[in-house]
Amino acid sequence: MSKELLNQVKKVFTKRFKNKPYLIFSPGRINIIGEHVDYNEGFVLPAAVNKGIIAAIGKSDTGFSTAIALDLDSTIKFDLDKLKPSKGGSWENYVFGVVAELQNRNKVIGDFNIVFKGNIPSGAGMSSSAALENSVVFGLNKLFDLQLSKEEMILISQKAEHNYVGVKCGIMDQYASMFGIKNHALLLDCRTITSKPYAINFKNHQLILINTNVKHNLSDSAYNDRRSVCESIAELLKIDSLRDASEKDLEEIINKVTPENYQKALFVIQEIERTQKAAEALQNNNLETLGALLYTSHNGLQHQYKVSCDELDFLVEQAKKDKGVLGARMMGGGFGGCTINLIERNKVKEFADSTSKAYKNKFNNDCSVYYIELSEGTHIIK
Repeated sequence: MSKELLNQVKKVFTKRFKNKPYLIFSPGRINIIGEHVDYNEGFVLPAAVNKGIIAAIGKSDTGFSTAIALDLDSTIKFDLDKLKPSKGGSWENYVFGVVAELQNRNKVIGDFNIVFKGNIPSGAGMSSSAALENSVVFGLNKLFDLQLSKEEMILISQKAEHNYVGVKCGIMDQYASMFGIKNHALLLDCRTITSKPYAINFKNHQLILINTNVKHNLSDSAYNDRRSVCESIAELLKIDSLRDASEKDLEEIINKVTPENYQKALFVIQEIERTQKAAEALQNNNLETLGALLYTSHNGLQHQYKVSCDELDFLVEQAKKDKGVLGARMMGGGFGGCTINLIERNKVKEFADSTSKAYKNKFNNDCSVYYIELSEGTHIIK
């Protein structure tokens, strides 16, 4: 967590609103493996990171509420009784959505002021949206003593994204951001919404992210489209979700679905299995197996689920050329964002430099390399 960021948010809040706020850190997340399976009630392996959003929140006595997004230099004033989604999918919909979901649950909140700023790179697939939603619901819960459990809070954050932002996300992002444990990944069962922590000690290896710095327009519509394909195939199989399907089950309906949709469902079934194998590899400290699973996951995302893009595929191919890298794959919704790479510590700089140079030559664009630490979940900053 950045002290500079903390001081900036605190300073702006106290200068503008003249009172002492609650300060909240809500982290972004990585996902080691288990992509696009959270909305299929599968298993995922995320971890909260030390990049996130810092929010300052306090009560307002002006008769209206104010939210300030410092990174965007944007301020909105709003009336809690007249909330509706703003057009164009702006950042305020994440704030409005959380407030609306609290109101739907008959939770009484008064006017409030919130100032926030983050250091999660935009479009990196590290869930800045979940971090923002969680910081708002966590802050309002504290401010108005709403007595919400963390489980209730993440469901409110998820519904805010569904109903105000229009992205039918699964629960992984909100869960990892809220429940993260320092130096641990969480094997999250997205059906029961319970998790098992796995200590991360890669010794001579570490995880780094490489951001393509692109986000192709397809991402949100393709996300909702993939979700709808999965749901329709589960319906054909007469099961609740693809979590309950085996490859054999899928073969029995091969003539009833298009080859493309068959492959999408097959990917989900295989990715759920890969995630459980990855957790086992973590437990046994078998990093070679973990790395191989990352490469196989990317192959499925590229060729079966078709949510990758040229820039992500290029970065994974660069990783394969370097003996110091055990595994790499795209991370997040797809069509841009980051790759996650498991690499020998003493090879990191050389790999980062050579990959950055090759990427620049290929796309005439810069990629960005991020070094991350695994962090605690959403919490009040003492």
